[in-house]
Order: sequence, then C-alpha cells, then structure tokens
Amino acid sequence: MFLAGSLAVTIAIYVAGNVSGAHLNPAFSLAMCLLGRFPWAKLPIYCFVQLLSAFCASGVTYLLYYDALQNYTGGNLTVTGPKETASIFATYPAPYLSLNNGFLDQVLGTGMLILGLLAILDRRNKGVPAGLEPVVVGLLILTIGLSMGVNCGFPLNPARDLGPRLFTYLAGWGPEVFSAGNGWWWVPVVAPLVGATLGTATYQLMVALHHPEEQPAQDLASAQNKASDSKTPVSVQTLECKL
Repeated sequence: MFLAGSLAVTIAIYVAGNVSGAHLNPAFSLAMCLLGRFPWAKLPIYCFVQLLSAFCASGVTYLLYYDALQNYTGGNLTVTGPKETASIFATYPAPYLSLNNGFLDQVLGTGMLILGLLAILDRRNKGVPAGLEPVVVGLLILTIGLSMGVNCGFPLNPARDLGPRLFTYLAGWGPEVFSAGNGWWWVPVVAPLVGATLGTATYQLMVALHHPEEQPAQDLASAQNKASDSKTPVSVQTLECKL
C-alpha cells in the first residue's frame, strides 16, 4: 500500500508538474505561500481543487471496486468492526492512538515531508538531476510511510483525507466517518498545516540561511572580462605581416 501510494504521487508529479507545479497537497501549497513562491490569493482555489480531486478519485475507486465491496461487506458499509471498509478511502487512528499523539504524528510527518521537498527543490543544495525530482519525492514519501505510517496511515495531506471522507459520508458509510476515533477527522486536516509551517521554518532557519553566498552576477561578469583581457589575441594584421 505504501509503495503504491508513493508511485502514484511520482506519476502525478510527472503529469501535473509543468502545469500547476504539482500542487497535490494543501500543506505544500501553504509552504510555497510562506516562502513567497506562490500567491496567497490562489491558495483557497488550489485547496478547493485538491479537495475536489481527492473526492472524485474516491468515487472512481468506489466504482472500480464496487462489486468487491458488495461481495466483502454484503452491502453493509461500516466504519468500524471486523469488516470495516471506510479506511480504504480515508485514514483512521489505530485503537491505541490518542488525539494528542495523533496530532503530533501528523505534525512531525508533514514537517519531514516539507523539509525533504524543500531540500529536493533547493538548487543551492545537493540538488537532483533534472527530470528525476518526482522519483525522489516518491522515495521520500515511501520512507515516511514505512517509518511513520503505523499510527494512522500517514495522511500528511488535508485534501487526501477530507475529500475521501466526504465521499464515504455521502456514499453510504454515514456520519460515523466523522465521529470514529474520538472525532479523528479534523486531525489530518489541521495538523499537516501546522507541520508544513514548522517544516518550512526549520528548513529556512537551519539550512537555507546557511548556504554560501553566491557571487553577484555583475562581479562574475567583471572577473570574466578581466580574464579574457589578459589573453591578448593575435590579430589578423599581425599574421599577415609575418607572412
């Protein structure tokens, strides 16, 4: 499951990278706004489209596996119990997980996601070969999932969780999708935004501000001119005289 999700993100970035900048996650869009790389006025629009896309994707998944769901559940769509199927679409906490610990889980997980994304996108850092960025992002998500996904399935994305939850509410699972897990539903919505803010601040303070200062373009051009002037070219006239 973790591998499939990571590969899906990789393909999605290849599909939408040059169109929207691959804004698949409101937490990432928020981080770009905080850095001044994305206009705040577009943030609500992008978040709405991300939410709508996740909702529609859940509908496609439901239709694709409709017969399987009916066969497995006997038509009784439940959120809890031995044959629950709501977690196919949205995340729910493990039985032992408290809301406080779950909130921390999502703050740390999303913070690590944004920290890694900023490092991948930072050309002043080690950098990634052009065209391979989506692959490295997929590996980042896979790493977070394998190491931090046990508690609640590492949603890390408000749209990815709330969109499918709204779909299941309308498709037959009912209002329990919002009450299950002691009212868990708001944690994957709010905590990733907090994590994105902290992850952005951490990268800027601990990494971005400590890059070596780049040589100004004007100074670099001056140095190049001096270097070229020091090499006196042999003129055509001089060659003709010698000949």
